[in-house]
Amino acid sequence: MDAADLQEFYGSSLGAVARRLIALRLRAHFDNVAGRSILGLGYATPYLDGWRETAERTLAFMLARQGVVQWPSDGPASASLVDECDLPLLESSVDLILVVHALELTDDPSELMREVWRVLSPQGRALIVVPNRRGMWARSDVTPFGYGQPFSRTQLSRLLKESQFSPVSWSQALFMPPSERRIILRAATGWERLGSYLTPAFAGVIMVEAVKQVYALPKGKRVRRYLPRLKPALRPQIAFEGATASFAIEPDRPYEG
Repeated sequence: MDAADLQEFYGSSLGAVARRLIALRLRAHFDNVAGRSILGLGYATPYLDGWRETAERTLAFMLARQGVVQWPSDGPASASLVDECDLPLLESSVDLILVVHALELTDDPSELMREVWRVLSPQGRALIVVPNRRGMWARSDVTPFGYGQPFSRTQLSRLLKESQFSPVSWSQALFMPPSERRIILRAATGWERLGSYLTPAFAGVIMVEAVKQVYALPKGKRVRRYLPRLKPALRPQIAFEGATASFAIEPDRPYEG
């Protein structure tokens, strides 16, 4: 799905409900973002609007294969088209990264997470939203969550560990069927409450908050610098009557004569 398809989905009634339910879970992870720099990777603009007014800086990076849409609609543009495995940011320059519609759509999830680790500040946080392999939303192509590679909680945990992240908290959302029927949309809140208690493993999306791990270097370990071994040779010159003679003295052999 490209950015236009994603924009169309979130403009529909089903997309509006999905956005509201996911945003409630995201705000439970991070309610206060004042003074923080936030990066949305993938198609995260529907969820960044609530943080844009209080955060110090908010950026939206969209995958090159998806295309880019203007964001925000008012004021200077803060959205850009990027290669998800080569983000145009310095190391440790972002406090919080929200990954939505990105990890399941990239060809190399490990490389994407390494880039997320690189640009996050020490002890920075990543909020990741992915389709649940067991959920109904990953089995239907009516929504964007039915495209790409879904994840189970075990698979996502393994990916985070390999990328030097530690999961802090988990949550789920979208227990309602992915349907445009009014009766289902109106009962969305009831679906969420019932599903979170009875069938948490079958949610539509999995959300995880992970912290960047920075390991200390061991003390006393020095890097050896190898230099070429030189064997100097002294060649003094002694002047004789009418001639000049030269000879070499090797430092590891006594001179005789």
